[in-house]
Amino acid sequence: MGDHTPVEIPEDVPTSARTYGWMLGGKDNFEVDRQFTIGMLEQFHSGVDITRENRRFLYRVVRYMVREAGIRQFIDMGCGLPTNNNVHQVAQAFAPGAHVVYVDNDPIVLAHGRALLTTDETTTMIQADFREQEALLAEPGLRRLIDFERPVGMLFLSVGHHLLDGDDPAGVLGEIIGRAVPGSHLAFSQMVCTRDEQRAEMNARFNAAGMGMRLRSVAEVEAILPALERVEPGLLDVKDWRPDPGQPALDPVPAELRKYVGRSALDPSIYEYGGLLRKV
Repeated sequence: MGDHTPVEIPEDVPTSARTYGWMLGGKDNFEVDRQFTIGMLEQFHSGVDITRENRRFLYRVVRYMVREAGIRQFIDMGCGLPTNNNVHQVAQAFAPGAHVVYVDNDPIVLAHGRALLTTDETTTMIQADFREQEALLAEPGLRRLIDFERPVGMLFLSVGHHLLDGDDPAGVLGEIIGRAVPGSHLAFSQMVCTRDEQRAEMNARFNAAGMGMRLRSVAEVEAILPALERVEPGLLDVKDWRPDPGQPALDPVPAELRKYVGRSALDPSIYEYGGLLRKV
């Protein structure tokens, strides 16, 4: 891993990585994260279902890129906390030796990523803001493992809604894939909301908590995506992207959150929209 600088982990504000990780059954969170998550779910009930369907999508889309597209190197932008079926575990299950670079700006992600990957020479964790693409491309860890003369798989999963309009989301999503060779793929998902008033309310709540958020309509998402070929079945609710009832299970939902399981059926206006794009 190289750099072992002590990591300072803020415990007084919620973070997306820790709240997301808790809904996946993770234990690496604080009271402020749990309180925020429950408060959010009391108002917007679909969060647990959406989070878990996005994680299931990660397994299927990485498996596709390895088995169907022949990709052997991946960059996971805004990767979040390690849990089950991480990108390197999925990729290396089908292609031992596949290279994976994880990128996140949350220090607790760095701390746990270091512990997970201590002896893995094919995988590394970079603490960086994926919005800063030029700086990311210069990172020694990325340059060691990623060869841009060969196809690369890039994942922006459940992070599109953290790209605010002022971040130039189209530029961020298009920068590295624009430099990649044909045959490279970009996996993308973000929360969308079809009701304008509800979308504005959710954005306001997350931003007030210090967690930058820009839920979009489907049309607004389409406007920020690069002009790449859509892999069938295209972009849609990620639970419907090549569903596989036999894929590995996730960790159990924490007891405090079980009452929210299945609640997305009551509010179909909010869901995770995404799919896989191919550079030709």
